[in-house]
Amino acid sequence: MRLVFECVECGSHYLPPEAMAYPDGPASPIWCTGCQTAKRAAGVREDPLLARVALAAARAASARAAAEEPAVARTDVRPSRPPVSRRARSGPGVLRGKLA
Repeated sequence: MRLVFECVECGSHYLPPEAMAYPDGPASPIWCTGCQTAKRAAGVREDPLLARVALAAARAASARAAAEEPAVARTDVRPSRPPVSRRARSGPGVLRGKLA
């Protein structure tokens, strides 16, 4: 299951590569690509503690989502007996029989 992260800078949700590595360097668990590029250009490094907390939170959310998967739905089965209401029996076929 893929991990979804929320950028602490801009608040957007992003989906980094599964290997947590981009072609130009490692992916950040706390910044999206745009913010990570801006922070790298400004010379700001990410806090390792924040990165570990973000990874742990994403893994926990992923595990919760996997545990909450719904059970397989039952296939559509027709009822074994006819409906009890009169309304189901009334219709064009019944009216034609009474008029004839």
